[in-house]
Amino acid sequence: MARESESGLPIEPLYGPQDLAGWDPAGKLGEPGGYPFTRGVYPSMYTGRPWTMRQYAGFGTAVESNARYRQLIAHGTTGLSVAFDLPTQMGHDSDAPIASGEVGKVGVAIDSVDDMRVLFDGIPLDEVSTSMTINAPAALLLLMYQLVGEEQGVPPARLTGTIQNDVLKEYIARGTYIFPPKPSLRLIADIFRYCKAEIPKWNTISISGYHMAEAGASPAQEIAFTLADGIEYVRTAVSAGMDVDDFAPRLSFFFVARTTILEEVAKFRAARRIWARVMKEEFGARNSKSLMLRFHTQTAGVQLTAQQPEVNLVRVAVQGLAAVLGGTQSLHTNSFDEAIALPTDKSARLALRTQQVLAHETDVTATVDPFAGSYAVEKMTDDVEAAAVGLMRRVEDLGGAVAAIEHGFQKSEIEHNAYRIAQETDSGERVVVGVNRFRLDAEEPYEPLRVDPAIEAQQAQRLARLRAERDRAAVAAALDALRKAAEGEDNVLYPMKDALRARATVGEVCNALRDVWGTYVPSDAF
Repeated sequence: MARESESGLPIEPLYGPQDLAGWDPAGKLGEPGGYPFTRGVYPSMYTGRPWTMRQYAGFGTAVESNARYRQLIAHGTTGLSVAFDLPTQMGHDSDAPIASGEVGKVGVAIDSVDDMRVLFDGIPLDEVSTSMTINAPAALLLLMYQLVGEEQGVPPARLTGTIQNDVLKEYIARGTYIFPPKPSLRLIADIFRYCKAEIPKWNTISISGYHMAEAGASPAQEIAFTLADGIEYVRTAVSAGMDVDDFAPRLSFFFVARTTILEEVAKFRAARRIWARVMKEEFGARNSKSLMLRFHTQTAGVQLTAQQPEVNLVRVAVQGLAAVLGGTQSLHTNSFDEAIALPTDKSARLALRTQQVLAHETDVTATVDPFAGSYAVEKMTDDVEAAAVGLMRRVEDLGGAVAAIEHGFQKSEIEHNAYRIAQETDSGERVVVGVNRFRLDAEEPYEPLRVDPAIEAQQAQRLARLRAERDRAAVAAALDALRKAAEGEDNVLYPMKDALRARATVGEVCNALRDVWGTYVPSDAF
């Protein structure tokens, strides 16, 4: 009997030549590093060097997170990935009433360039690649990173990394938006222009399907809605007068890796093919780098369980293998205890060791696209592609990603799929080891990492000192200049950088923009 994939597509017990009847290998596959990039974006892939091994980390104060980063680098991490707390993600200072109880809990608290300086103390910014998971306030964190780099004597042209900067998925699945869609897209276009001129090696956006997947999106929905958002960002930049080849090579994507290896490999291959075709045929991109869908992958946190947490080590290894077989450019492997609390030092190290075993103790880096030509994977790639393209057409029929968001389309589709998964789990049709089968009578005790609640008061004291020491007139003048730029058409990042250099806080800068652009309130369609 045939099974269904995570996308609800049939998985046949046996595949053969008949499943690829009329199939054109030249048109479907190409060569690795060549259009349509089904087989990977680089000719040699991991046979030249392995993927970038990132570990997503950040908690408590900048001092605590800095210590964790140094440990990860010492253990072999080749790229840092910064987690920010919710107040920072929402553009609030740690001493704002709305931040109470959330400071430093799910990431590091960053209130000003002073905190950013501490966060990267002793870490040479010209030697590491840093990814920052930040969206609505992405411009602020990027500029603070640039300022710290300048203090270290690192020219902006040598800074490498990524800001997530994908606000559209916040309206769909996550909720850490600040401004309405139109000014949010204008801010993203300003970031594109600024980085082209000032920080040319920086990846200006990581268009994210991960959070949609964590909210319940199927693999087909994940790539469809992510690529639809990507199309909206490209249209925004082109409409602002930018040439597609001026910014498209710096676009990157962010996907999940589940335990369903075959469909995940098919998903990544299909996504590359769709994006290459869209960029070539719709936007007329001429630079081959504009056609490449380069992406970071994180293993699926939503599949991790608090029950028998050690089993998550197995899940993460399988998920990581799926990402590597699918051709990811960088990878974060979750720690086994993340369903319980923030990772401990030991569990974070084990997560990194998982990647190192895949890279150095298996043969998956010995050949490019090892599943190419597999009847099963090639047919599943075609099936996932067809399902995703169908969803993308529905988004286009509604007027594009923003219009579809306003109709609640993506959110509704994801919620229906999440409900299906929940029903299957509750009924036992979908087996979750340790949850609905193979359970223990009693769980073994586990001591999680806990964030000291005193950090909220510590951050408030730091803010009080900062406000007392800085030049208040300079801060006020810089914030006024920022408001003026936001009211007009000037690039807001230049006055924003001046304000941050004068030690304006994250909350003050975001409030200046709120004064002009307002805040987003979801419609009844949601």
